[in-house]
Amino acid sequence: MARKVVLVSDPGIDGAFAAAAALFDAELEVLGLGATAGNVSAEQATRNVHLLVEQFDPPRFPRLGTAVPLEVEFDARDQHGPDGLGGLDLTVSRLHQPPTTDRLIAELAREYPHAVTLVVLGPCTAIGQLLEFDPDAALLLERIVVVGGAWREPGDHGAVTEFHFACDPVAARRVLHSELPVTLLPLDVGRRLLLSPSDLLRLEPDGPPVARFLRQLVPFGLSAAMSHFGVEGLYLPDVLGVVAAGHPEHFEVRRVAVDVELRGGLTKGMSVFDTRWGRNPTPGLEVATDVDLKAVRRHLQRILRGE
Repeated sequence: MARKVVLVSDPGIDGAFAAAAALFDAELEVLGLGATAGNVSAEQATRNVHLLVEQFDPPRFPRLGTAVPLEVEFDARDQHGPDGLGGLDLTVSRLHQPPTTDRLIAELAREYPHAVTLVVLGPCTAIGQLLEFDPDAALLLERIVVVGGAWREPGDHGAVTEFHFACDPVAARRVLHSELPVTLLPLDVGRRLLLSPSDLLRLEPDGPPVARFLRQLVPFGLSAAMSHFGVEGLYLPDVLGVVAAGHPEHFEVRRVAVDVELRGGLTKGMSVFDTRWGRNPTPGLEVATDVDLKAVRRHLQRILRGE
């Protein structure tokens, strides 16, 4: 039986790959795709989730959620394009007004109690709101997978801060301390999945619609990755979040104490991991420490080839 999941994303280029990995995985049933601000504004993120579903034309359309505004002084359009999707500037013909993402999560959690895995591929704003205003619905989730934070790796927003946590550190802290079953994928694991230019150019321009669309994102993504990170290829941490939801056997995890810094001009949003001997781990929380990259690559390649 397919695992039921709800995705929360601030769709940039890696978010587009992750949405494809979920929507075309026969072992996942994507009930919902909710937008959150982060890489782009709330309005643009909402537009992008509609655009991805329309362009991919998956076997089953998920229910969609709109992003609520998030007041931050930064975004990641320089890494993902002015629209978050490589500057393609495509038209969305099916745009409508679904519920906000936190309400979407609550509705689906109640409709499928203890059967939904929530996969957070952006800032934790929506699940943070749910924990604050409707904690009973959050208790009905089977598990929460969060892509965020950094342990021993340098940050990708600041020297010690990961972008998703830096966008909304209060919500990130609330989720990690919720005592719900949470699997955290920090940058230490997220940076392991780097697709080379040769990997990405294997996406056939005359292949399935999902591969054709993703191939259009590759030129901007490769250029931005070289400019910002000095690497030839694309980091796809969000894809690992999807794989962790459907195939947790591909990951090694560890229980440790984790907190999020809420203050500091240089450290706000920093994830702090306490591994001192005898320290009690954060209840309910497990942190991914390793991943079977060969299995993940095989899985992703099958999906992108339409198999």
